[in-house]
Amino acid sequence: MAEGVARVAVVTGAASGLGRRIAHAFAAAGYRVVVTDIDGRGAAVAARELAAVTGALGLEHDIRVKASWDEVLRRSNQEFGGPMVLVNCAGQTLFGDALEVSPRDFSAGIELNLTGTFIGCQVFGRFFAEQATGRIINIASLAGQNGGTASGIHYAAAKAGVLALTKVFARELAARGVTVNAIAPGPLNVAAVRDALSTGQLAGLERGIPVGTLLSPDFVAQTAVLLASDEAISTTGACWDINGGLLLR
Repeated sequence: MAEGVARVAVVTGAASGLGRRIAHAFAAAGYRVVVTDIDGRGAAVAARELAAVTGALGLEHDIRVKASWDEVLRRSNQEFGGPMVLVNCAGQTLFGDALEVSPRDFSAGIELNLTGTFIGCQVFGRFFAEQATGRIINIASLAGQNGGTASGIHYAAAKAGVLALTKVFARELAARGVTVNAIAPGPLNVAAVRDALSTGQLAGLERGIPVGTLLSPDFVAQTAVLLASDEAISTTGACWDINGGLLLR
């Protein structure tokens, strides 16, 4: 890349939560950032926040629809030139007992938390392969590794699938200069987790984590930036665990 030309990162689900932290980390690292979210207004607000730091664009985006992915890629090219990084962060943590989740709800959970990531890897994977360079970073979950001790079966199954498709795309794209990696966070110190639990439940959750505290979303964000670097060509098809010792392997 020519010196002085800002790289472009597309971050899905970035209107709030972990996705927003990841978008900020890429902006701080000098990237132009395309913020996408099913909440188009939230994506626009998040992009305006980043505009003071770097070039930013907010787009409404339904990750379950291929045409929506095509439009994100088209607008990214139009506004900033070709993106070099895709972070698949969009999704939703789901709950429910395995014996109670309906087939309809299971399918909807898979579509949101797995199929959307698959479509993104495919659309951007083709583009990156044509450019002979690119980084795809998929946000998985500890739930996809241990079966989910708190989340529902549809969420755990989807995130396990994210780990599998990460390996498949990594293998197919490696020779074309494209890496595909996953990050699997455990319980994060974010509002969605804190607000969902009572003080006692939160304390119990923290006691169960070997390092004794909820995990840093900013470290997840910095790990994504690391995996997007030129030096990260050394790793592909990997899952980077950020779980505070909850799963040792």
